[in-house]
Amino acid sequence: MKAATTMVSLVEDYLECRRRLGFALESDERRLLCFARFADQIGHRGPITEELALRWACSSTRATAITRAGRLKILSPFAKYRLQFDTATEVASPGLCGPGHRRLTPHIYSEEEIEALLVAARQLPPAGGLRPLTCETVFGLLAATGLRISEALALRCSDVDLERGVLTIRQSKFRKSRLIPLHPTTTEALCAYASSRDKRLPASTTDAFFMSDSGRSMNYRQIEYAFACLRAQLGWRARGGHPHPRIHDLRHSFICRRLIDWYQEGINVGNAMLVLSTYVGHTQVTDTFWYVTAIPELMAIAGNRFEHFVQGGGHA
Repeated sequence: MKAATTMVSLVEDYLECRRRLGFALESDERRLLCFARFADQIGHRGPITEELALRWACSSTRATAITRAGRLKILSPFAKYRLQFDTATEVASPGLCGPGHRRLTPHIYSEEEIEALLVAARQLPPAGGLRPLTCETVFGLLAATGLRISEALALRCSDVDLERGVLTIRQSKFRKSRLIPLHPTTTEALCAYASSRDKRLPASTTDAFFMSDSGRSMNYRQIEYAFACLRAQLGWRARGGHPHPRIHDLRHSFICRRLIDWYQEGINVGNAMLVLSTYVGHTQVTDTFWYVTAIPELMAIAGNRFEHFVQGGGHA
């Protein structure tokens, strides 16, 4: 007698199929297998139903509304995949538990705050060591380019073309690579860092561009700890929806300053947005447009531009 097909085996088949198409699915795998084990443990047999999906979404006593919605969102592609094999499969209605994603307003750093951060980083211990110089240069690079911290720390020396002033970002968040042209002052700062690094660590065997005093690649934990110390030292208070200003907010700040400058210069932001979206590595231009509605200053500028347009003053 043939054993009943388990939900775990169906999820594993789905994951294998998707990976053959080039999807990584690390996060999805964990949550889908959680769903599958839940279904098997409660004795569910047969196709996915909306009732089963909702029951799993609400199964965690600590789950918030957005967590429940996020669970259903993760489950939806799997249910649609199973529908082609079992027409009795039910796909949970979108919005059944509310929106599955919520973006909090970021802390937008002023130029004075960024300058204070770099000055304070320069004074980190050990005096004369590589750590303060690495932290200062990393934070400066994030502020000047909008890179993700993971992208900056992943840079190899071969990715940093100081002669041309171009960074190569390889296989970043969405497994896409891109080229980042640098402002001359940013290139100059990276040149100065590379020179100091090589003098302090002449016998290093790693190809990492950003390094610690130990001769190893600087990692996120070290950078995050340094940033937390500096944030406390500078006495910053969050101006966004997060409890504290974050390293990632340097990226948000870069994007917002670029948009504000464009609006003030009278540039057609709609046309320029695709360039900015590509530069910062967004997969969808809508992710970049989000900043216009999320940041009050940008929303006010956009509103004034639209009012001018409505009154017959030209392009919005």
